[in-house]
Amino acid sequence: MLRITTHEMPQSVSLELEGKLAGPWVQEMANCYEDCAIREEPKEIEINLSSLTSIDAAGKQLLRNLHARGAKLIGSGCWMKGMIADIVRERAEPQTRGRHGLRTED
Repeated sequence: MLRITTHEMPQSVSLELEGKLAGPWVQEMANCYEDCAIREEPKEIEINLSSLTSIDAAGKQLLRNLHARGAKLIGSGCWMKGMIADIVRERAEPQTRGRHGLRTED
């Protein structure tokens, strides 16, 4: 189960996610983001992940894609902050990754 709450602010829109970003809920989140992106352009879209209990591989890939499109990922707790840091680092350093996502040595 995934609950998505939208908070409208003057300069941004925040999507607060609660529950699991997994299975069919990944597409539901993608649809919600697209609706906000179309309706709220050029506002910044923040995705608050603090209340998620789990994320599957497809959910993490969606977050990578949305971050690459400019979404700001917000989270709390060691697990979530670590996952967000991984996503941000992967975007910042794509050229240092080899074919299988492993770091390559120069």
